[in-house]
Amino acid sequence: MTTYQRPPKLDVKHAGQASQQLSGQDVLAHYERLMEETQGLGGQNAVNWTARGALQPDAKGQPQPWLFLNVSTSLPLTCQRCLGPVDVPVQIERAFRFVETEAQAEQEDDESPEDLLVLSREFDLAALIEDEVLMDLPVVPRHDTCPLPVKLAAVDVDFEEALPKPSPFAVLAGLKVADKR
Repeated sequence: MTTYQRPPKLDVKHAGQASQQLSGQDVLAHYERLMEETQGLGGQNAVNWTARGALQPDAKGQPQPWLFLNVSTSLPLTCQRCLGPVDVPVQIERAFRFVETEAQAEQEDDESPEDLLVLSREFDLAALIEDEVLMDLPVVPRHDTCPLPVKLAAVDVDFEEALPKPSPFAVLAGLKVADKR
């Protein structure tokens, strides 16, 4: 197994043929879009990853390159309940089958249970890792139990209490009295 700090560009077909195994530990600061999600926090958090290439037969029995990816990290996000910081652990295990062209990927995508990507000699493994972590983030990050009590009501000190609305029947009664005069 070859160990890297930053995920390298990868010749997917060669990685599959050689059953290449790669692993590494990167830092969150190297992933611009993830840093935007964390609002610049946690740049030194570890992003642990492993990638394994393989050749496996497709439905027609032809060998197809595959990439098996594992990623684990933790992102400091904002809890949407208490608005405090919450560390969100991310654990990903995905398998990708590679096809020759974008058109082939689009054609087979609906019937294929696995994720399809297009073969490349310079496949950007770091971008794939970042994409997968982004897609795995919760839509609404929150603590299971917030560390501080959550305020469920807000009162504005300058807000005056609304005047009671007059009854529509009282308004009609006033019109009736005005009619008799």
